[in-house]
Amino acid sequence: MEATEVLEKYWGYTSFRSMQKEIVEAALEEKDVLAILPTGGGKSVCFQVPALMKPGLALVVTPLIALMKDQVQNLEARGIKALAVYMGMSRREIDLALNNAVFGDFKFLYISPERLSTRMFRDWLQDMDISYIVVDEAHCISQWGYDFRPDYLKIAEIRQICGAPVIALTATATPSVAQDIMEKLGFREKLLMKSGFERPNLSYIVRNREDKAGQLLNICRSVPGTGIVYVRNRKKCEEMASFLNNAGITASFYHAGLSHLVRTSRQEEWKSGKIRVMVCTNAFGMGIDKPDVRFVVHYELPDCLEAYFQEAGRAGRDGNRSYAVLLWNNTDMRKLKQIANVSFPDISYIEDIYQKVHIFAGIPYESGAGRELKFDMMKFCRHFKLNSSSAYNAMKYIEREGHWTFTEDTDIPTRVQIIPSRVELYDIEVPAAQQVVLEMLMRTYSGIFSFPVQIDEEYMSTRTGITVPAMRQELYRLSLAHIIKYIPADHSSVIWLKEDRLRPKNVKLSPERLVKLKSAWQERLDAMTAYATEDNICRSRFLLAYFGQEESADCGHCDICRSRKAAEKEAATRDGLCAFIEEKGGVYTLEDINAVFGVPGSGYSENYLRILRTLIDDGKVPPYRM
Repeated sequence: MEATEVLEKYWGYTSFRSMQKEIVEAALEEKDVLAILPTGGGKSVCFQVPALMKPGLALVVTPLIALMKDQVQNLEARGIKALAVYMGMSRREIDLALNNAVFGDFKFLYISPERLSTRMFRDWLQDMDISYIVVDEAHCISQWGYDFRPDYLKIAEIRQICGAPVIALTATATPSVAQDIMEKLGFREKLLMKSGFERPNLSYIVRNREDKAGQLLNICRSVPGTGIVYVRNRKKCEEMASFLNNAGITASFYHAGLSHLVRTSRQEEWKSGKIRVMVCTNAFGMGIDKPDVRFVVHYELPDCLEAYFQEAGRAGRDGNRSYAVLLWNNTDMRKLKQIANVSFPDISYIEDIYQKVHIFAGIPYESGAGRELKFDMMKFCRHFKLNSSSAYNAMKYIEREGHWTFTEDTDIPTRVQIIPSRVELYDIEVPAAQQVVLEMLMRTYSGIFSFPVQIDEEYMSTRTGITVPAMRQELYRLSLAHIIKYIPADHSSVIWLKEDRLRPKNVKLSPERLVKLKSAWQERLDAMTAYATEDNICRSRFLLAYFGQEESADCGHCDICRSRKAAEKEAATRDGLCAFIEEKGGVYTLEDINAVFGVPGSGYSENYLRILRTLIDDGKVPPYRM
């Protein structure tokens, strides 16, 4: 079957988008390929089509659990068997999934990067028939990039084990980061394929305004359709959503601190149009395919152009006119420059945070490897009287150095273990509703007598006819009776310890690396501020040049291009007026001006009158006769 036939069979398209076909062909020739496609450019098809055409299983590494689950569901809806392994799954669930990957007829195994180095995965990997190693969000492997994930560095080791070709994909990579990606992944031959990043239907607008709230309201009122407003923190999310609602704009807010159910509900309401504007942090938008977003507003300056370009690119995927607006003022600029002070604490502070985290969790020296800790950042900072931003950045740096994986705001599913044996249960009297729940647990979840297993509350509710809240009450009552061990669902940050706790001075932290990271961050910040303050170069050309696309034309519809057109038109009008008045010997009336420059049937043109008055005030032409 040809690639286009596979595309039509499973996706219903008869042809590929720009560069998709070339990327698929390179993959089918088993070349290592790095594909850089813009947000919404159809990256998934570039690896899913060749994987369906080759025997074996495609191993897809992605850091985004929500996107991972979404892609698995989409593939299964098309009749394609896919699996996922990620943080939060029980050992039993992971073992079952990996068993299916080896012995089942699955075509895709999605896996989060922190699972690559586990003994269980490595043991099963030996028996997997891997067709491709797919690296989604490939920029995460570059330690000098804006979103480095140290677990990505394990991918090169995986490749040494299975020897499969690599398909790496990203929407944001500068030329230097692209080279770093190919080197870190051990490309046999470097092959970089990227489509043009021009978005002819997207107008980039930058506004330096003190009254940003008023400007935002004007945008929401003047641009019809759905919008996204990005802010930097959760509190601002809630404030701006309230502000818009009070002004009559249907809005809601979204950030990682909300529960999974709330986030899913709000996302669906926004996609359906019930909510017109979503005010959010950068937790919103990844993997969301809503084509008719008419505007994306950045209410505050992002840290870098990579993040800005990706988020702005969520507007106008349907090809119709849309707007990406960046609002900023001098206060924003000062705040952004001050972030460096807390983003890069000194090494001694970072090592102190390493020890405090272990102390907070009650973990002694030479123990802790493999543990997953629920972690309350605010409680931790209050306990040790720490600045939360400095502590957070220290923890992320420790993650960069490979000591642990720190995942924020993870949904932790409900887990249940039945304490008595099956035989003992027959001698225990329980109320009818609890008996229904117990029987369903025993029929549905193997291993539930041996260890806590993850349960699907929605599925249990459907099968038993008991609402989810009522079922939780029954589970709680069963736990009070010591019949089950009940670990309710939670929403928390999680730290996965990769090693036993090290003693002071044995924690490997590199001051030199910290200096380089700060320098790379400063370069990205400089590029972001240069974009915001630019008043001459077309916005689109500026962005494309940053990502290595030097050959591009002015877009014609960003704020700078429009200002230039207006200035050129005004200059032509001024020159025309001067020439006309000179031909008249400097003696003219408004009727003379209107006869040549006015709009027929509309009287005087205010634009021409304004320019004429300026020319008179500047002494360039004599006053007109009354």
